[in-house]
Amino acid sequence: MFQQFLNWRTAWAVVAILIVSGTIFYSQYVSSKIAKEEKARVVAFGESLKIKALSDDPNVLLFTNRIAVENDDIPIIETDEKNNPTGLYVNLDSTKAANDTGYLREMVQKFGSFNTPVQVEITNDPVTYNKYYYGDSALQNEVRYYPIVQLFIVGLFIIVIVLTLRSSYRSVQNQVWAGMAKETAHQLGTPVSSLEGWVEMLKEKNSDEQIVHELSKDVDRLRLVSDRFGKIGSTPQLEETDVLKQINSMVEYIRKRAPDKIIFSVNDHGHEQIRAKISPPLFDWVIENLLKNALDAMEGKGSIDVDIKDEKDGVYIDVTDSGKGISAKNISKVFKPGFTTKKRGWGLGLSLSRRIINQYHKGEIFVKYSEAGKGTTFRIVLKK
Repeated sequence: MFQQFLNWRTAWAVVAILIVSGTIFYSQYVSSKIAKEEKARVVAFGESLKIKALSDDPNVLLFTNRIAVENDDIPIIETDEKNNPTGLYVNLDSTKAANDTGYLREMVQKFGSFNTPVQVEITNDPVTYNKYYYGDSALQNEVRYYPIVQLFIVGLFIIVIVLTLRSSYRSVQNQVWAGMAKETAHQLGTPVSSLEGWVEMLKEKNSDEQIVHELSKDVDRLRLVSDRFGKIGSTPQLEETDVLKQINSMVEYIRKRAPDKIIFSVNDHGHEQIRAKISPPLFDWVIENLLKNALDAMEGKGSIDVDIKDEKDGVYIDVTDSGKGISAKNISKVFKPGFTTKKRGWGLGLSLSRRIINQYHKGEIFVKYSEAGKGTTFRIVLKK
């Protein structure tokens, strides 16, 4: 299913690239074609003036003045042999030309920098001629920005496609994880119920109380795990709960199963209780994941410190270990599904923890600090 989705996404990307490439080439072709046509018009117009000016018609100015009559879009300036404007121009700002004596000279220099002027001979003996400097028409100026506009539209189109595909991909991914979690909870349900029945039978037969007690605790643990997986994919009900009590309970649970050389500490800053709206089974899962990751990072010895602060804007929980730390290149990957640096594991613990905190509790979880060889601090922020 994922492979088909990725193939579909790749096909869309190829189509988008082809559209962009085609648009750019077509825009450049159109722009170049129009530019050539405009230049050909000016040159042809100039050549026609030259031919007529060399005829026997004594009133040469009639032919040069046709510039203003036959042309309504190409800016043209007439100059003498020394490039001094004669005062004849068309399709330029007449207000600037009248008020600024250097305006026409500036435009002559500008037009001459990218177009060769057309020369029209006025007399044969002695030979005199005028020059006609011309610039780009309004159409050419508009076409110049056409590729940019097209590229912007296509880029916007690609962005919409990418965001849509990304959203769809996440939705499919979330559905898969939720489906797996619910199926796991369903599969655990039957054997857990059976184990509960056997525990009750052992209690009735007055079996060893210590063994029965430990079995009962493990069955309750399995029931809790099943309940956690069952809540994935559905919006849990948040309850006003003593977060400090929940964390202490989970730390004590992990402490009993950790090596003796691991030192645990909880800093509550003198608070007897710290309340926040949470889903206790899911919140316990997050704390458990962080504590287990800390144990794996320390390889048998070190310290795990849990710092809990009750602030006005929320509850801040820092879980710090003295383990091997996380490399800088992996910090941005630790919450991605499937990422793990351990030899064994699916790499789902932190991914599910972020889902539980960010989506269900509307809070935050992130790596606050990590340095190779010194340890890591994960921070959880719960809103009140």
